[in-house]
Amino acid sequence: MPRKTRQFLPGVPCHLIQRGNNRSACFRETRDRRDYLDWLHRYSVHFEIAVHAYVLMSNHVHLLVTPVSADGIPGMMQSLGRCYVRRFNDRHERTGTLWEGRYRSETVTGDGHVLACYRYIELNPVRAGMVERPVDYPWSSHRGNTGDRHDPLLKPHDCWRGLGNDLASRHEAYRWFVTM
Repeated sequence: MPRKTRQFLPGVPCHLIQRGNNRSACFRETRDRRDYLDWLHRYSVHFEIAVHAYVLMSNHVHLLVTPVSADGIPGMMQSLGRCYVRRFNDRHERTGTLWEGRYRSETVTGDGHVLACYRYIELNPVRAGMVERPVDYPWSSHRGNTGDRHDPLLKPHDCWRGLGNDLASRHEAYRWFVTM
């Protein structure tokens, strides 16, 4: 039976989740994570996807993204997966699938839900007991969204921009929002 076609609406944010097969590691070393982020950046630009938040856990990925076109997310995820899995398998001398089926996607509606999704994604390492504070985890968008580091991958959502009148006040409001 063919898979159900997913519908993505231009300009509507989506929360994407991709898990490692059998919950196994999909990132084993720093180079893996850097490669993934480099390709994510390349393909998000190519397919016109705004990346608002992300976290690379050891065995899964969360992304909050907004596409310009309906076919942007599938194109980005297919291209990203193809390049990343090939490199991962070559580097770690393995074969076969890395991901547990297709990525999951959920439409994110309403400003409160968008901001809650930012927070949910960036607090993932804290909930998993990997770090005490989200700022301590290097493989998420948190430091970029709080202004603690420049992250060229990130494109703020309008609701994030609504957190303050200038960049400094937005960063401070977001820092407070995530840790409240």
